[in-house]
Amino acid sequence: MKIYLIRHGETTGDIENRYGGSYDDHLTSKGRQQIERTANNLPANGVEVIFTSPLIRAREAAEIIKSRLGCEIKVAEGIKERSYGVLGGLTKAEALKKYPEAVEMHKDSKNTDPEGESQIDFIQRVTSAFKDISSESYNTVVIISHGGPIKIILKHLSKNIPSHIEDGEIIAVDV
Repeated sequence: MKIYLIRHGETTGDIENRYGGSYDDHLTSKGRQQIERTANNLPANGVEVIFTSPLIRAREAAEIIKSRLGCEIKVAEGIKERSYGVLGGLTKAEALKKYPEAVEMHKDSKNTDPEGESQIDFIQRVTSAFKDISSESYNTVVIISHGGPIKIILKHLSKNIPSHIEDGEIIAVDV
């Protein structure tokens, strides 16, 4: 199976300097343009289905790509970003004022943010969802997700893990 892993485009939370995670925000106009370029860089035929995170920014990206490829979209709950608990959705300044200890702890991904998802649970959730997707009987799929889940998938496949995944970046893998 050929899989195109795609990170959503720039979001409102990005420009507002918010903690993202499972916080739901929209693509910006720049983010939409990034995903339009991404869609134009995908093969015009062959992609059978788009699996997307349930978060709005990923679903908006999926709709843009669908408009070019014309294939079905399936929501895959397990590939959404990690929950940052009390930090999710707060601006970095708000979080630092309200939860300074949590902000410091958040710098190490092995820590669990208050009311958030543990790293172990996050890895298990994403890996399980990816195994489900890759066991489907498709030849070529797109997975639209977030930086954290894409890195987990790459690690699961023993691929090189970039330190940063750009907005709208495509990473092609064979499974």
